[in-house]
Amino acid sequence: MSYSGVINKYLSYLPFSEGVKPVTLLEGNTPLIEADNLRKDIKSPAKIFLKFEGMNPTGSFKDRGMTVAITKAVQDRAEAVICASTGNTSASAAAYAAKAGLRAFVILPKGKIAIGKLAQALIYGAKVIEIDGNFDDALRIVREIGEKTKVVIVNSINPFRIEGQKTASFEIIEVLGKIPTHHSLPVGNAGNITAYWKGYREWSEKNRTSLPKMLGFQAEGAAPIVHGKVVEHPETVATAIRIGNPASWKQAVQALDESKGQINIVTDAEILSAQRLIASTEGIFCEPASASSVAGLKQLIGRNYFTDKDVVVCTLTGNGLKDPDTASRDVPPPLAAKPILSEVLKLIQS
Repeated sequence: MSYSGVINKYLSYLPFSEGVKPVTLLEGNTPLIEADNLRKDIKSPAKIFLKFEGMNPTGSFKDRGMTVAITKAVQDRAEAVICASTGNTSASAAAYAAKAGLRAFVILPKGKIAIGKLAQALIYGAKVIEIDGNFDDALRIVREIGEKTKVVIVNSINPFRIEGQKTASFEIIEVLGKIPTHHSLPVGNAGNITAYWKGYREWSEKNRTSLPKMLGFQAEGAAPIVHGKVVEHPETVATAIRIGNPASWKQAVQALDESKGQINIVTDAEILSAQRLIASTEGIFCEPASASSVAGLKQLIGRNYFTDKDVVVCTLTGNGLKDPDTASRDVPPPLAAKPILSEVLKLIQS
């Protein structure tokens, strides 16, 4: 049977009845890649798997939740949807709204969005509004619009987003044949760590299996959960997690507490180093925020946190092509040569 998206595959776990007509771009079914080369490089006693969500239709994990949120909006006869975004949500909302024939409105912090993500939202036909403020300002405005109009909010404060995003945990279990011992994630608005934990719990309750420890990592300049207070002016090279007041803060802390996990800080330098390492060892190009999960993993390995009995999954939330400018600033430029064989060979052999 051909693959038909996360709603059809995991209908029994989702808030829809039989006969639902999903708004789908065939999201999900993303690869879980065993990272043997990375494991050797960072001297990890634990097995490492990378869940590469950058292979979703718009290049990020957001598509899992958006198919569910937009399908629900269509069921409710909505005419328009709206979101605040650091980039990936805007791209996903605009794409799925286009598929559903809905209008899409996007509120973005001016000058704080990777160009690849902004281009997606625009070409999918969303009406994009840039504000002179940060993501938290944008989300505040979106909440107010949602209260005063019939436009449906499709940020992760929409519970149907979390329902869709939890399906990634089901895919991991199906590939591994079991629940991993640990799961490492970037944490920005904190919807993803909330969703994975929800998925693992639901699967465990139904199949009587163990649960993983959830490991969350925030960028140094945008770490409100770690510090226990709102960051008024968050800053990090990892634009997707540049959030100072996460919408799913409480739920993320609950997931960490219930799983006996932890949340820590990674620096921008550690994030960019991990991004290069993932690419050079495993051939996977992820966006900077994604690499936070591996940067954090390296920290914990240095503290002898894992054993050789552990299995760790790191979620890579988005594709590196979302933000090529950041990556290109952090790598050496191409070598230059005249169009002469001897000169090219000299560079090859040097």
